[in-house]
Parts: sequence; C-alpha cells; structure tokens
Amino acid sequence: MTDVRTLLTAATQALAGPDARREAELLLVHALRQPRAWLYAHAGDPVDSTASAALHSLLQRRAAGEPLAYLTGTRAFWTLDLEVSPAVLIPRSETECLVELALQRLPEDKAMRVADLGTGSGAIALALARERPFVQVLATDTSAAALAVARGNAERLGMDNIGFARGDWCAALGAAAFDLIVSNPPYIAADDPHLAIGDLRFEPTAALVAGDDGLDAIRIIVRDAIRHLRPDGWLLLEHGWEQGPAVRDLLAAAGFVQIAGERDLEDRERVSLGRRPR
Repeated sequence: MTDVRTLLTAATQALAGPDARREAELLLVHALRQPRAWLYAHAGDPVDSTASAALHSLLQRRAAGEPLAYLTGTRAFWTLDLEVSPAVLIPRSETECLVELALQRLPEDKAMRVADLGTGSGAIALALARERPFVQVLATDTSAAALAVARGNAERLGMDNIGFARGDWCAALGAAAFDLIVSNPPYIAADDPHLAIGDLRFEPTAALVAGDDGLDAIRIIVRDAIRHLRPDGWLLLEHGWEQGPAVRDLLAAAGFVQIAGERDLEDRERVSLGRRPR
C-alpha cells in the first residue's frame, strides 16, 4: 500500500505543464474525499487501493484533455465555490469583469430586479445575489440540466434571493421587467478552430456556438431585452474580444443609449453594454 506523498509525486509526474503539481493535488484530494490542506498534514498516511484506482482513472482522463473542473465537479468563481458538470460551461475568470460592471450599476441598499440569461452553473447570478442581498435575481436557461446545476448551487450556498426559469433567452422572462439584464451567451463562430482544442472540446456546444459569426444569440438578446428593461435599465453582454464593434452596432440599432465597451484584465474587449432610455 502506497502513501499520500508517493502517490502525489507519481500523479505530478503523470501530468504535463506548469500546473501539474496543483492539478495532481486537486485530483488526489478529490479521490480521497479530503480538503486540499489535508495533504500536508497526512503525507505519510497510507492510501487504499480503491482511492489509488480512482486517482489513476482521473489522471488518465485528465491526460486525455478532460477539464479539471469536470473531473472534480467544482470550480471557483468570484468568491464562490461552484459545482459544475458537463451540462454547463465552465466559469472563467474573465467573466468576473461582467459581474464587476453589473455591481457598479446595482446599489448596495436598493431593491432591484436582475435577470441572468443563459445562467449555466449560475455563476453570474449567484455572484450578484451574494453581493447584493436586496436584489432579486432571476436565472434562466433553456437547458433543464443546466438549471438543475444552478439550483443545486443556490441551495448549497444558501441563496434565497434568486429564482429560476426555463426558456430561450428573453422568452423565459414572461412579461416581467428588470433593472438590469446580464448575459454571457454563446459567441463562438461555428467554424472556429478553437472548438477542437482544450477544454472547449468537452463543453456543451449550445453554450459555446452561435451561428456562422458567433452573434446569433446576441442578436436575439439585444432585439428582445429592451422590452424587458425598465426605463434607465441596463443590458450587459459578454462577447469575443473582436466582436465589440458589431455588438455595439446592434445595441445602437435596437435603441440603447450610453453604449460602451469594457476590457478585461488582459486588456481585451470583453463586455459591451447599453442603457434603455427613459
């Protein structure tokens, strides 16, 4: 029977890249069902054959390219630890730019209504609900499996200022009006070569691809969202780093004002936004 230290060393050697040690630790504690800090106090503890076999399977899947988040079932986003599955897009750090911009438009002490379209794991909706307890958030998705993941995260995190609705973009909103609508919709073109590499190979296509130019979902949202915004309400959209001008043209054509583009921490245009006029 091997011990934790030996197994961790072997796991690190089995993985490639600068994050091999970190990934090995995360996979090992997942197989052992222990917190990461446990490793350092129990390096000499024996590991039974069941856990060793589970780690071996995880390492094989990771070596084949399967995303770490799907293997462990978790992903950190904002200040939250979220459960994820192959039914949802893996939350990414660049989307935190969208959360920051939304929070700038949501006062801390005011009751407001927010909709998150295409919520996936619930990452954006839950981050906003956590930071603004007076805000009521509606998280929507066309996928029942994705909504189940988002609901599970809300329940586990004890969020009670968030609701859920199934439907395609603004169709899920019914006749409701909101102070702010936010979305990280699919925005990758169908022939984009990046779809064949990295984590994207394993993520749900419907959460990634939006027509020949990647803008099909954004066109629908921009067209319909203005009817679901209260006067002075905001629409915020994440998009590809080269799509900003096209998205802002769509916002202008739909009647939005105060249209702007915002950059993420890598100085790439990541979000476009506009306000419904009075």
